[in-house]
Amino acid sequence: MFEFGRELKRLFGAEGAPRDGLTGGDSSLLELLDLELLKAEAKAADVAAGRIGAADRAQRRLEAAIVWREVARRSGDALALRKAAATAEAAADLFDRNRRPDGWARARCEQAFCAMLGAELFGDDGLNAAADLAFREARAAARGGLALPLADVGIAALEGRSRMATGDAQAARVVAARFTQPIQGLMVLTKRCRAARLLAVEARLVRADLLMGWGARLKDRDLLQQALDDADAAVDGLDAAYEPLTWARAAALRGQVLALLGDAAGQIETVAEAVNALADVLGELNREHSPMDWARLQTALAESLQALGEAGASERAYEQAVTCYDRAAMVLKEIPALALRAVAASNRALCLARSAELSGDLNVLDAAETAFRIELTAMSPGRDPTAWALLQVNLARLYEARLDITGRDRGERAAAAHALTAALDVFAEQGLRSLTIIAADALDRLTHTSPRPAY
Repeated sequence: MFEFGRELKRLFGAEGAPRDGLTGGDSSLLELLDLELLKAEAKAADVAAGRIGAADRAQRRLEAAIVWREVARRSGDALALRKAAATAEAAADLFDRNRRPDGWARARCEQAFCAMLGAELFGDDGLNAAADLAFREARAAARGGLALPLADVGIAALEGRSRMATGDAQAARVVAARFTQPIQGLMVLTKRCRAARLLAVEARLVRADLLMGWGARLKDRDLLQQALDDADAAVDGLDAAYEPLTWARAAALRGQVLALLGDAAGQIETVAEAVNALADVLGELNREHSPMDWARLQTALAESLQALGEAGASERAYEQAVTCYDRAAMVLKEIPALALRAVAASNRALCLARSAELSGDLNVLDAAETAFRIELTAMSPGRDPTAWALLQVNLARLYEARLDITGRDRGERAAAAHALTAALDVFAEQGLRSLTIIAADALDRLTHTSPRPAY
């Protein structure tokens, strides 16, 4: 895997992509490029779209927007995402809804996908509302081509996201069924559009991800099995040599679902199988090709190790999970607003706490607390307030674990509340919604629970 991309980098790395790019507007080829070449491709697409006398400038703008969105997806770069959204808007203006409705609808879908990616990366639900509006406008305008099935996929995905918190298993199946027709529509289009096949695979993965989330929340093994079937079908339909990144994403999702299935069924062997599967995918994916996919995979492996630790009361599994979270942090720490960073930081502290609780060894907590305090001493809250606040949240979790282990409050509850309050102030000031929720939940838990009595 990724050998062809490395060969391209060797051939073009010194000069960047050719003048009009390496892919010729074929988005199915983008995943062969590593992030460095992908950025060069995006810039080349911008140049091609802006050239005086360029043929079909609207289409060129759309192609550039697709590349910039992929840059954002792999890097988590908000500037690249804004560039993608602005370029898609420019493409829509050039297409003109009245003259070329299908082109306009496809550009509007691209704007919607940018908004969905922003919501996923940064936890801004308002972007989902903007995406829903754009998809519905695109669907109303589309006469054929890719726009109609893509709009249907987007509308179904957004409905699934919005209903997941309150919907039951039947609602999950209804939402999942709405993907069937657009996926079939995309498969029909593969004969005249190369990108349609990968778009169909991505639609299947979106459905699998929704079913996984719903199944995890409801502890519903049937929904998780449906998600696994979708992920299996996606993996089986991909060529890892020519579609390495989509293959890695599909195989990683399959591993995540497998871990959840094993956890739900109480089958430690299945969780262990998932850990091995995710480790295998991680062995194929390199950080330079897609830092965000690499970080997501490290986080997925950590979560599976965490489940393994819980199922088998294994301190070693928790230690390995912490290592994976630390590796993910090498990427995530560069982008403070990422929702994934909040989840990884919170789970890392939980692993440290659970490891100490399993062993009853306060030395584990002492070592972790000392490490956090050293980091706090070396860190200026004014220079990196978000990282400083995350350390406060982690410290609070360790204080909470000490309360649980000892059954005595020697100032830990007050110290934890103070740390969480300080973190909440920072997160609110920075506008970091996902981190604010995590800190607020921790403070609420601390306020409404009492330590176990010591015997």
